[in-house]
Amino acid sequence: MAGIYLHIPFCKQACNYCNFHFSTSLKQKDELIGALVKEISLTPFSTETIDTVYFGGGTPSILSIDDLVMIFDVLKQKFIINSLAEITLEANPDDITTEKLLQWKQVGINRLSIGIQSFLEEELVWMNRAHNATESLVCIDKVIEAGFTNFSIDLIYGSPLLNNDNWKRNVDIVIAKNIPHISCYALTVEPSTALEKQIAQHKKQPVDPEKQAAQFLLLMEWMQQAGYNHYEISNYAKPGMESKHNSSYWQGKHYYGFGPSAHSFDGVSRKWNIANNSLYVQSLQKDIIPFEEEKLTVTQQLNEYIMTSLRTMEGLNLDIVSKKFGGEFSNKILVASKKYEAAGKIKIAKNKIVLTKEGKLFADGIAADLFFES
Repeated sequence: MAGIYLHIPFCKQACNYCNFHFSTSLKQKDELIGALVKEISLTPFSTETIDTVYFGGGTPSILSIDDLVMIFDVLKQKFIINSLAEITLEANPDDITTEKLLQWKQVGINRLSIGIQSFLEEELVWMNRAHNATESLVCIDKVIEAGFTNFSIDLIYGSPLLNNDNWKRNVDIVIAKNIPHISCYALTVEPSTALEKQIAQHKKQPVDPEKQAAQFLLLMEWMQQAGYNHYEISNYAKPGMESKHNSSYWQGKHYYGFGPSAHSFDGVSRKWNIANNSLYVQSLQKDIIPFEEEKLTVTQQLNEYIMTSLRTMEGLNLDIVSKKFGGEFSNKILVASKKYEAAGKIKIAKNKIVLTKEGKLFADGIAADLFFES
């Protein structure tokens, strides 16, 4: 079983915090979609069943229905796509219309991931989002009216403008509208972003890590009370509504990546395409897929499992470590974990290591401490 990720590197405007690969110029859109289709066509036919397809970006919702049909046509030529596959499209609120929603359903999209980020106007302006607060609310109603029962929204917490009352207001809207899935991220100041520059120039306030931690703890409490499973550090879902595609990443399943900057993984080797639209197009016009590749060592595979598994509610399974990497590694992990158990940051039961609520605040640090040296 495997997944497919397609990177659509175009946006109407640049959010000040974003460090993903994208362009705000649509001049190359048709050429790039042609190159993406060419990349798929150059891929050998696969006998693996595809269980998930994910259009990410950028802003895939700017694609025309003809673009989507063309991409789906070549995917079906090269892959066996499960008739019940989860097929997700990332969409921005300002792109969502009743007409587009019906077109997306007709072409096979059955799940949406909506980049709302906030229901507060001042925050959206502060982030330089392309939509407004009214569109944030209205788009959800349109999605439900169009018959989408499987969809997710993104929210950001920990911005300098967001106090705890307004954070609760954002989350209360999610709960009141019975949104099946929510991804929540602490605002991160990434290198070489507009936000980093604005903070350095004292044009915007820096983020407060303590405030972010407090809002994360509040979020966990509110979502648990509302009946959501906190199935991954940044993701909450009604039972049975977890993202199959993103879960496949955390479970180490195979996936194919198409488009500039897209990654692929076959269980041992990781490939990633060049993050340059022009060079990507030029290479594919010559029937060359411009990628780099890294073969993971056994130690790297183990460390990756430690990192991803600890982020999930299933936790790190020591039996899996023993079976795949050897009992000596699972024993070392167990011994190294004891101090975190004593500190109340993890629970160890049935040979599984699971982060507590407090431990989730330190997930990356705990994982890194359990890593093995190459």
